[in-house]
Amino acid sequence: MSKKIYKIAVLVDDATVPNEDGQFVGTPEKMTTEYCVVQAIRRLGYETGIVPVGDDIIAVANELRRQNPELIFNLTEEFAGDRRNDKNIAAMLELLAIPFTGTGSNGLMLCRDKMLCKYILAHHRIRVPKFAFFPPGRAVKAPKSIPFPLVVKPAFEDGSDGISNASVVNDIDSLRQRIEFVTGKWNQDAIAEEYIGGREFYVGILGNKKLTALPIRECVFNNKDTHSPCLATYRVKWNKEYREKWNINYGFAELDQKTTKNIEQVCKRAYSLLQLRDYGRIDLRLTEDGKIVIIEVNPNPDVAFGEDLSSSAERAGIGYDAFIEHIIHDAVGRYKI
Repeated sequence: MSKKIYKIAVLVDDATVPNEDGQFVGTPEKMTTEYCVVQAIRRLGYETGIVPVGDDIIAVANELRRQNPELIFNLTEEFAGDRRNDKNIAAMLELLAIPFTGTGSNGLMLCRDKMLCKYILAHHRIRVPKFAFFPPGRAVKAPKSIPFPLVVKPAFEDGSDGISNASVVNDIDSLRQRIEFVTGKWNQDAIAEEYIGGREFYVGILGNKKLTALPIRECVFNNKDTHSPCLATYRVKWNKEYREKWNINYGFAELDQKTTKNIEQVCKRAYSLLQLRDYGRIDLRLTEDGKIVIIEVNPNPDVAFGEDLSSSAERAGIGYDAFIEHIIHDAVGRYKI
């Protein structure tokens, strides 16, 4: 992939910038996403600047004008401590006419709102769990058309934030308790959706007009005890010791060719419908009778070395630096720089 640009600014959340290493040049004990991406971009030969995003959006815009990059590699996930504002960072870049990697403000808005996302997919005949939403303070009644068990989660969070074993509820009393907890702690709507049994898969996708589905990852719940986790909770996703305790493993899925192709086609449709760009990840369940049910669409998955997306890329023969270059190349192609 030939370089058509030379200067990239990496936009990061202010809280991720170490006080002692604001340019991410060192080798920390834990290589965060920011370290992985910034150092990969430098190895690829680009001139690289760092732009932290705090609460002062004017200061961010001024710093972008000062650095005058040809492309932004956007790693922000929030603004002013609220993940629902990630779309506003993208909107700012769009208004400033600065090219940037990843999904734009429209796609981030569509995916961040779990209810809107599901409405769109269902309208286009892509299976999603049946669901109901509950604004804070609203009286909770059991949805008539959705049988228990239900999974209750915040309507606008990601990274499994707000999802635990207690999210799976089996009766109206536990439904009310969980909705009260979610709406109170996260100050947003709660969504209650039908629990979908089956195997859990993660499909990474790269590209824009021409899409590449990467090798499918699977989260395997080996412990069938009734008290063991049955979905990707926050601790399942982020706590290695917890996964070891419950014998939960991440790996690559073993699927027949037809099933793989069907999953890829559904995920590519969802990616395009929700206006994802450059890269993304689709989380789904495959039921025992072969139905593909999309659980989440992630327009901003972790691109650190060793995470799901880069691991799938490596499995496909795309090393980490080439993976980052792929994202840059796709963004450059969209803007025709």
